[in-house]
Amino acid sequence: MIIGTRGSSLALAQANIVAGILEKRGVITSRQIIKTTGDSFTDRPLHELNGVGAFVRELDERIISGEIQIAVHSMKDLPTKRPEELSTSAVLMRDSPHDILITSDGSKLDDLPQGAIIGTTSMRRRAQILRYRPDLNIQDLRGNIDTRLKKLQAGHYDAIMLAEAGLQRMKWDIDIDFERLNPDDFCPSANQGTIAVVTLKGSEADTLVSMIDHAPSRIETQVERIITNEVEGGCVAPVGAFAKISGSGNEIFARAEVLSLDGSEYIRVENEIPRDNYREHALELGRELVGKGAKELVAEAVCQLSSVRGQQLK
Repeated sequence: MIIGTRGSSLALAQANIVAGILEKRGVITSRQIIKTTGDSFTDRPLHELNGVGAFVRELDERIISGEIQIAVHSMKDLPTKRPEELSTSAVLMRDSPHDILITSDGSKLDDLPQGAIIGTTSMRRRAQILRYRPDLNIQDLRGNIDTRLKKLQAGHYDAIMLAEAGLQRMKWDIDIDFERLNPDDFCPSANQGTIAVVTLKGSEADTLVSMIDHAPSRIETQVERIITNEVEGGCVAPVGAFAKISGSGNEIFARAEVLSLDGSEYIRVENEIPRDNYREHALELGRELVGKGAKELVAEAVCQLSSVRGQQLK
């Protein structure tokens, strides 16, 4: 079976992880690299690419056309609304969901000087950093992990923010210390640290791939997606969501928040919800977030970003 993947080193590492698991079950695979919209425009922030699905659409089309049978994605890139023909056949066991900060000299976030330049293109990370330390200077940072680290080492940034899961999948031992950021202050993006495997619904690939699904990770990611779907922030607004099944397995801790672009305002909900009927309880949390004004914050962020883009095009 042909696995479609983006061509970045991280995307290939993820595809190889899936291929390795499948091949242990007797499924022979090959890889096909597909360039996506998100890969074609590395000189601009993701919110300018009509961001939702920027790394996904082309792979979806290749599955539907029959050119590939399997697609591997960072699950946080998958839009909430998916083509009816497709199935998210497997969610792999989650890696670290946390954000990390890497500095050129090993400094921690609290130790950075006023006005230090932080690299990230994530609206969520930008807002959370500014909420925590509004004195810092946040600059856009696109490119794969290799490129981002090179830009840090070249002195273009004092620090950069990344997902810890990316380093885990690349199996890199970084010489420079990194700081795992406290999730109380830096709630991750929904589904961060999770790999999703997509196939044509009802196909042989769907049947085979579904055998490698990790049920607890699927439940956790579904809780996060249900909550954020109520907010309808896409990848434009600063939205974070995180769910974790408790040690007993009977409850799920869920947290979600929406921030203004500058981090000066935010709305958060969190609660322990029962695993039984988790969909219903996650929906209630999402509606609670909306009831506190989350959609208004999202609309404000979209308006501000649209205004900035309009001025840039003049």
